[in-house]
Amino acid sequence: MQPQDVAPRPAPSAASPADPVVDVEQAEAALVEHYPRLARLAYLVLPPGLGRSRRVLTAHALTQRALPRNRTTVPLVPAQQSGRPEAPGYALIRLRVVRTALEAGLPLRRLALPRRSQLPPLLPHVRGLKLFPRSGGADELALDQRLSALSGPARAAYVLRGLERLSDDGVRQVLRAAGVADADGALREAGSVPEPGALLGSSEFDPCSLQARPTDLLRRRQHTRAALVAGTALVVCGALLGLPGDGWGPDGAAAPPYARNPAAEAALDPAGLTKVAPAAWETSARTDFSVWPARGDLTGDEGLLRRALAVWARPGESVGVSATPGTQTGGPAGPAHLLYAGNVDNTHVVILHDGLRLVRYAEPKDGSAGAVLDLARTDAADRAEAGAVVLGRSDGNVRYLTAPWVTKAAGRDLAAPDSGAKELTLTDGVTAPLASPVQQGQAEGCTSWKVLELTDGSDTRVVSDLGELVPARLTTGRPGGAKDVSGEKARGAWAPYACSLGAVRGQGVRSVNAWEFASQPLPDSTGSGAWVCTRAETWRGDGTRVLAQFRTPGGVQGAVAAKAQDVPACGERDPQVLAGVLWKSEGGHWYLLAAGGGDTESIEATGGITGSADGNLLTAKAEQGARAKLKGTLEGGRTIGGLR
Repeated sequence: MQPQDVAPRPAPSAASPADPVVDVEQAEAALVEHYPRLARLAYLVLPPGLGRSRRVLTAHALTQRALPRNRTTVPLVPAQQSGRPEAPGYALIRLRVVRTALEAGLPLRRLALPRRSQLPPLLPHVRGLKLFPRSGGADELALDQRLSALSGPARAAYVLRGLERLSDDGVRQVLRAAGVADADGALREAGSVPEPGALLGSSEFDPCSLQARPTDLLRRRQHTRAALVAGTALVVCGALLGLPGDGWGPDGAAAPPYARNPAAEAALDPAGLTKVAPAAWETSARTDFSVWPARGDLTGDEGLLRRALAVWARPGESVGVSATPGTQTGGPAGPAHLLYAGNVDNTHVVILHDGLRLVRYAEPKDGSAGAVLDLARTDAADRAEAGAVVLGRSDGNVRYLTAPWVTKAAGRDLAAPDSGAKELTLTDGVTAPLASPVQQGQAEGCTSWKVLELTDGSDTRVVSDLGELVPARLTTGRPGGAKDVSGEKARGAWAPYACSLGAVRGQGVRSVNAWEFASQPLPDSTGSGAWVCTRAETWRGDGTRVLAQFRTPGGVQGAVAAKAQDVPACGERDPQVLAGVLWKSEGGHWYLLAAGGGDTESIEATGGITGSADGNLLTAKAEQGARAKLKGTLEGGRTIGGLR
């Protein structure tokens, strides 16, 4: 816990006639109305060294204790940057929350009684469960690490500016009223961290949207049977050994071991890690993650490897754990395979593989709190899907570790097919930084989508970062015959639909295919519209996402006409798709445009729009806002419905 430049709490002074007075009922109304926002504010200002579970309980305790006992004068009511003045009740509660959160980070002094906020909260209290916010993405974790390096006043200044949208003058007033001696210094220190954008409002920092996990059940049962004095002594000794002042302990940020057995200890022994020879992949019958050699400048650091294995098996409360959907988070069943151990920016990173999952462990170089554990399912990966792994993200960029068979790496803008590739330097398989598109999506502001282009001998593949450990492979073509995005034609087919990749972030996506299944002449003779189906396959098999998109001539991006989840349509098992869209001509007339794949013999529309057509295209007059039900008949008589 860092020392904070916070002055003793000022004694109450005489109220100015201009200062508003807040009744208890008014303050209670503000507290109840803005409780989630105030709890988030307390959680962000509290020192990260408390651990995520205690920070959650402390944030709720401080927010609830912020209610005054009687009428109280508000010393200031700063306005937001929008110019809207704050309500006096909310300003009072916010000031009391900030003040007590800063006090909670003050070091305990020997000859002084601790303040109530410096002690663990008595209420709320949850027995047998650990509560912590839902894990966010890599950007949220990076921001949390940066905030942990700030002093308490600087962290409060950053949160008041980014979350409360206060001007610098308003931040100074709140900090000074909360007892901060050097408010200007806190603002300068907070300015060293980039603007948060919408990150402060994410689930990573929401103490009101929580996950629950049991505490160590076996250890609790043993402690119940043990003598009270012996149990207390063990807890005190364990706490002293785990203090962060002397750097990482033998097991780092791992939780205490549950049991001892030879198999578990062998799996957590750094000496037992598998390290493949650099040229093993050249003669192996397999070309996947199992033949990647161990790379990085810290492959011999047994202390780092031991911490990575221990945290994998028993992540402690201070560890940020994330896993792609369908990925088990338990420890290794046997000795794992080491892919990488080295320095990435200001972080020690270890990449491990157990045959079914990839695991990334990261810890700050300075040994401070904030270890991160990411897990991703990668079973049945082949050469094309085992081409790269995300090493780290910082400042909006991403670094990859590439497969040993990758001879060249480059960055491309998928949304601009005519733009050239920017070659990325490869150092022992590690790429130079590349802009990550994970914060982009289908919004109008999405004008580019950076992807990684990998060269493997004569083959070229394109993968995209979707905020996970393994980038998704991009392909194009009819399902069952799809090919990697290679060449100008394939890149041009993907360009209008690149930004739609934002709709499948964080879903455990293995590959995404784009297939133009129809081209439809427009009724006003202005050209033809393109129908494209994009299908995102996952590593776990279910959770597939299908989008049918329609693009008119000259359109920069495709418009989503229909979408579906967990359906075989537009996939290798069933490459059939039917979709429709309401379209307005330049003359102001509305039409229903519908299209199916080449195997569609006829299409019929019923409901708010009626019409039918032979073949795989249907054009029918419609009214604005009308709805229709589509039915397609395939060769052989089978019928299909339209995506919705």
